[in-house]
Amino acid sequence: MFNKQITRREMLRNTSAMAGVAAAHSMLPMWMPKLAFAPANSAPRGDVLISVFLRGGADMLNMVIPHAEDAYYAARPKLAIPRPDASGNDPKVLDLDGFFGLHPALAPLLPVFKGGEMAAVHATGSPDETRSHFEAMDFMERGTPGDFSLHTGWIGRHLATLDTGNTSPVRAVGWGTAVQASLRGTVSPVAIKSIADYHLGGDLKAAARMMTAIDSLYKLDSDTLYASAQATTSAIQVVAGIGYQNYQPQNGATYPESDFANALKQTAALIRANVGLEAACIDLGGWDTHVNQGGVEGEQASLMTDLAEGLAAFHSDMGVDMQRVTVVVMSEFGRRVQENGGGGTDHGHGSALLTMSGSLSSGKPVLANWPGMSEDKLDRGEDLAITIDYRDILGELMTNRLHNPAVDQVFPNYTPKAPGLFKA
Repeated sequence: MFNKQITRREMLRNTSAMAGVAAAHSMLPMWMPKLAFAPANSAPRGDVLISVFLRGGADMLNMVIPHAEDAYYAARPKLAIPRPDASGNDPKVLDLDGFFGLHPALAPLLPVFKGGEMAAVHATGSPDETRSHFEAMDFMERGTPGDFSLHTGWIGRHLATLDTGNTSPVRAVGWGTAVQASLRGTVSPVAIKSIADYHLGGDLKAAARMMTAIDSLYKLDSDTLYASAQATTSAIQVVAGIGYQNYQPQNGATYPESDFANALKQTAALIRANVGLEAACIDLGGWDTHVNQGGVEGEQASLMTDLAEGLAAFHSDMGVDMQRVTVVVMSEFGRRVQENGGGGTDHGHGSALLTMSGSLSSGKPVLANWPGMSEDKLDRGEDLAITIDYRDILGELMTNRLHNPAVDQVFPNYTPKAPGLFKA
């Protein structure tokens, strides 16, 4: 056991930490306070960035479907989604542009695509060829494919290089039990399972237990741990003040009952409360569909329903405020073109990335330098080839929407080529 005398400094820290409980409680609830965390002459902030990571390697070929590509149907006799003009009454591909279409489970997003505030970028991904989930996710979140030398994440470096004068303790939030790798950096992010778990039901006993756990960090007398604990207690006080239990989604939006939708709803509450949120990360797992993936219905279709209903509710809730919000949805890699014998798909390479924003410029529901799916066009004869590096998309996002010119520091040793997706 670690044993030592508690110093006066530590007593002051502990007193401060426990005082946070009372301060947080006194701030309940009153929707919505206007809290300012940036001085008047700070650099202009860009959009609030929301990064959604589909963990497991999502089969984007069955999400944003090249229904005009005969090779897609030849490779997937059981899993392929029927063409929009197929006979019969079964659910079919929802056409977007005559070549690509959406899986029917993504129907809630069709009006957003048609309205010009959502787009897919196809045949994209990381150039590193690993098929390991751990390596692929780590490379993608670091923003350094094939290189482990940097220990920070791309969003963490973005926040570190963009000095907006924002001192909010919730400048960056990761929904979950641990901070996502993309948020790692010098700006302290906060991992929140849910705002409700941050005692916003007014449960002081739960708050006291949380503060006691945080208090143990102070006793280690480490500057790093002290900073982490201080950031957490500060964040607790801020999120307590937004009165989440009284938050009412706008524009008739109704969020479904799921962890993913709840994270989006809580993100909307933080945005509307003006507490200084600049970046939020949300994970949606379960996309490693080696067996029983399903086609029109099945395991992947259920995941897509959760994704689509949550994003559609968030889009409706934000309304005109989507002009200052950009959502990116990505996965560590795609799946092989050929379906396997287990009714699923195996780890592949090329994928697609989804964007939702009130500031898209391409005017196209799907942006792609399409490589084709015949065997001679496939990567290693198995996978959809990558023709747009995912850093090209994120680099343009940084420049045009996040107002950060330091792209060379966020994506070192790479010069992104803007695909023309975002308005400046």
